Amino acid sequence: MSMNNNRQKLGIIAGEGKFPLLIAKEAKAKGFLVYVLGVKGNADIEVFKDYAEKTVLLKLGQLGHAIDFLKENGITTAVMAGRVQHVSIFSVMPDLRAAKTLAKAKDMRPKTILSAAINEFKKEGIEFTSSAIFLERFIPAKGALTKRAPTQDERQSINLGYKISKTLAGLDVGLTSVICDRAAIAVEGMEGTDNCIKRAGELYKNSAANKKAAIVVVKVARPNQDDRYDLPVIGKGTIRVMIEAGAKALAIEADKTLVLDIEEVIDLANKNDIAITAI
Repeated sequence: MSMNNNRQKLGIIAGEGKFPLLIAKEAKAKGFLVYVLGVKGNADIEVFKDYAEKTVLLKLGQLGHAIDFLKENGITTAVMAGRVQHVSIFSVMPDLRAAKTLAKAKDMRPKTILSAAINEFKKEGIEFTSSAIFLERFIPAKGALTKRAPTQDERQSINLGYKISKTLAGLDVGLTSVICDRAAIAVEGMEGTDNCIKRAGELYKNSAANKKAAIVVVKVARPNQDDRYDLPVIGKGTIRVMIEAGAKALAIEADKTLVLDIEEVIDLANKNDIAITAI
């Protein structure tokens, strides 16, 4: 038996962005053999070539094929990481196993579908672990992350945004709201956080008479968050979109939000006088 067969293995179901790549890097550094299953149209599996033993690209809905890939490679532990566009659900061509799973689902919300999918993997001896595996240092505790803390006016908008975002999250609609002068400009739907912020920026620039009032972004976790697939994530892209939209403060939920490239995120925010706080 080769030495490699004794090493721990980790399967990664990868969507878009840097999140799954960071897990692959950390896993390999810790001696894991990494196997990546990329979601077509979302993941770029070429970026994993230096970290993965094998990679495969499958369409969303190929549940049976995904299970087969992990089983064939002896994977019993896996993670989901990276964003998959929610609107992709409208173009899914499910294989037989996925079709049977979806037929039993009570609705088509992401939480419902992902929970059902995870249960199918579990039936085959594949357990999903926290998507923050090896990345705990990127999850900030309560307090200001940047040099500048939110102003009193910004905090009032944050308080409102927290209530709105938590309501959205509880309904499994979105995780983000954008507030200005204690009024909601935009709330997140299927378009995702960054596009929600862009939309808010356009609405603000086109209609706000008082451009002195600050735009505030609030992103939270869902109630009873399942960290196997449900971790809120922000990164440099979020800050860049905030700069473009004219947003001046970002509030995230402490101990539950992954901040990719956290040092660079904080540095970019500091350079643009954006306050980031974990609440």
